[in-house]
Amino acid sequence: MSLKNKKILLIISGGISAYKNLDLISSLKKQGVEFKIILTENAKNFVTPLSLATLSKNRIYNNKFSLNDEIEMDHIALSRWSDLILICPATANVISELAQGSAKNLINTVVLASNKKIFIVPGMNTKMWENKINQENVKKLTNNGYYFLGPDYGELACGEIGLGKMSKLSEIELAIKNFLCKKILNLKAVVTAGPTREYLDPVRYLSNESSGLQGYEIAKKMVHAGINTKLIIGPSNINPESQILTENVTSTQEMFDAVKNSLPCDVMICCAAVSDFKFKKKFRKLKKDNLKDTFELESNPDILSYVSNLNYNRPKLVIGFAAETENLIINAKKKLNDKRCDWIVANDISNNEIGFNSRKNAVTIIYNKSHIEKLPTQEKSEIAANLVNRILRNFNFDDVKKIN
Repeated sequence: MSLKNKKILLIISGGISAYKNLDLISSLKKQGVEFKIILTENAKNFVTPLSLATLSKNRIYNNKFSLNDEIEMDHIALSRWSDLILICPATANVISELAQGSAKNLINTVVLASNKKIFIVPGMNTKMWENKINQENVKKLTNNGYYFLGPDYGELACGEIGLGKMSKLSEIELAIKNFLCKKILNLKAVVTAGPTREYLDPVRYLSNESSGLQGYEIAKKMVHAGINTKLIIGPSNINPESQILTENVTSTQEMFDAVKNSLPCDVMICCAAVSDFKFKKKFRKLKKDNLKDTFELESNPDILSYVSNLNYNRPKLVIGFAAETENLIINAKKKLNDKRCDWIVANDISNNEIGFNSRKNAVTIIYNKSHIEKLPTQEKSEIAANLVNRILRNFNFDDVKKIN
């Protein structure tokens, strides 16, 4: 994938991660990308115009109108010159102004006048990102075709830990490369995530503690890597990024039907913690005295086994997950053989610091040739990146930059 002669208009706003653009510019320049840069006044507190001009080999534009610049109608010329507009990092203030259609400075007018794809890479405090007004602005922009890359979960510059960290440079670069080279990998993937619920009556159900986060992070990394990905997710508090095709389900049967309707695909990742059983009969709300011995269980469809054993249109790669509390490797290997999938990703849920209801995980990948690979405790987003890198290698996409 060649980036030679591709043009990026980079808009840098006043977030502390602004300095990271120096490495991004340096890397992409080596691959042939040409940059023009607009810098806000606040961004100059974190990165200097001189350093940006030195790396980009181009002039730096200030985020204000000037008579000399507007003789050339820069707000039109800049938007037409570029192949892509990248706002990195994007503060809550910049996002707000864009969502309101403001035209009070050069950045606003360039974006308003643009006929190009606009990538927004947020970077801010968790509470600012999660603020309802900010989320309304994000939703408004995504509904109008803006592409949000991130944010990630992690330790922030203020010392707090949460969602709001700017996406890793490798992931930003990969998304840019896929877009500019029209490189959508010739792969279709389906990811299941979260729990399922099997209702006994309108208020009681059989379920588990899965949050859906690990499967969601996998789907997100797949999309950012240029893979056509669908996420099928059970009841969860997660609000997936708008660029992820998502289907919400409740029961295992609904998830099974959604998976069948999503076939054929190249990669199936069964990360959901589905209920193996359902109630044979559903009731109106049962009173406490009537609960004992009033129900029977029956088996739910086995999604992983069904997909793994398809005779026609079986995915080229089927990956299952095994949540275990003991004999991790023995039980995971047995599941790999019984289900006849290609890989099993096993994790120990007896450790309360990882797995269910945690931002972190530690997994062991067992491949169908009995090769075992352990990944240490890390953020679920990092587990997802590691898994996606291995999927890309499995399909011999050697020209795809590694994400981490």
